Amino acid sequence: MNISVVIITKNEEANIERCLKSVVWADEIVVVDSDSTDRTVEIARQYQARVFTVVFKGYGPAKQEAVKQSTGEWILSIDADEEVTPALAREIREKLANPGDIDGFFVKRRTNFLGRWIYHCGWYPDPILRVFRKANGNFNDAVVHEKVEVRGRTGCLKGELLHYSYPDLESYLRRFNRYTTLGAEAAYEKGRRTGWFDLVLRPPVSFIAHFISRQGFRDGVEGFMVSVLSATAVFVKYAKLRHIQKQKQISEMLTDAKED
Repeated sequence: MNISVVIITKNEEANIERCLKSVVWADEIVVVDSDSTDRTVEIARQYQARVFTVVFKGYGPAKQEAVKQSTGEWILSIDADEEVTPALAREIREKLANPGDIDGFFVKRRTNFLGRWIYHCGWYPDPILRVFRKANGNFNDAVVHEKVEVRGRTGCLKGELLHYSYPDLESYLRRFNRYTTLGAEAAYEKGRRTGWFDLVLRPPVSFIAHFISRQGFRDGVEGFMVSVLSATAVFVKYAKLRHIQKQKQISEMLTDAKED
């Protein structure tokens, strides 16, 4: 049994050391970095990580490259702002010592938002497939919201992955802007178009789903904020999609006018 931990990074100086400390028990750590300008790469090398630099073409392609560069039989994929708990680390080693016919394992993830752990809003237990046999699995090509696809049976682990994604609103809004842009671009490439329904009805439906249906109210003020911001993200994504549509239409009109 050989375990490779794969991580993609860009300017993760504030997070990467905590992440790396939690996986020093692995046989190998592979970091695929997208031109960080801070100490991310330096810190990764201090933990004997094998570092590769790539041009960022989306989260799915970047993680595919990390898997490609790994040498282990099993892959554990984590993000730079995540931490493997000791209990999860023990469980992974125990399970992979005798995995039977299982080719992938889902892990529970607990997210910290502005200093509070969120247990509702649809954010927990947030099972994600992060441990898999390299021979039978890999990330898909999605530019954003990428996921692992496994050929074979999957199981679930009890241990938790801790997600320190949003220590303050500025960091949330930076990621918010990036994800909504990538989401709009990916939707356009897939042929998706937007209209009144997406802009008027989808945001309040999202708020109700997070705050009421998924009991975000039980997470207090932070649960309300998560619900509002999630609904806002829906609106902004479709607003950006509409902007892309308009820009493409104008570009096509200008091209047609030149040809005439």
